[in-house]
Amino acid sequence: MPDFAGGAEKSRPEKIALRNQLLAARKSLTPQTRAKAAAAIQAALRDLVRAQSPTMIAGYVPLAPEPGGPDLPEVLGGRLILPVLLPDNDLDWVRYEGPDTLRPGPRGLREPIGPRLGVDAIAQANLLIVPALAVDRSGMRLGRGGGSYDRALTRAGRAYTVALLHDGELLPEVPAEPHDRRVHAAITPAEGLSDTADWTK
Repeated sequence: MPDFAGGAEKSRPEKIALRNQLLAARKSLTPQTRAKAAAAIQAALRDLVRAQSPTMIAGYVPLAPEPGGPDLPEVLGGRLILPVLLPDNDLDWVRYEGPDTLRPGPRGLREPIGPRLGVDAIAQANLLIVPALAVDRSGMRLGRGGGSYDRALTRAGRAYTVALLHDGELLPEVPAEPHDRRVHAAITPAEGLSDTADWTK
């Protein structure tokens, strides 16, 4: 579930340019490349979930060009909550109960049906899987500009936060502003799980 620009963030020109470049690169990927990338990312996620045994995971349902594949919630399994986009671009959360409980949401998203748990429900997760257009070597995450996940991450407590990326989206540096939030790690198809603690050594 991505962030979306729409007045929520006044991005610097270099940030907008990088977003456009990355989005264009994603759109150019073939379905076969996307499927292969999704399989590699899902394998790394399964390993991570087995290693951490989280009591609750907060995830999302990727759109077609996004890393991870549309069946990502099935891979995460267990006690999983998924976001519902609110009119102000903030995120509410709903317990995932299977693929039949997803419905079309705004902006082409697929969202879970069920009781809303509130915007603070993310604080109960100890593993958080987030979308990103890029992550840099300090863990700074570049989203789409809506600010949805920057707000959610301020409530995430001590959850281990992992961004899913395509190859070529783990960058030396991304433009950042004071409200931007860092992640602990990223997963790419070629490199698997990369922890930011290792990048800075």
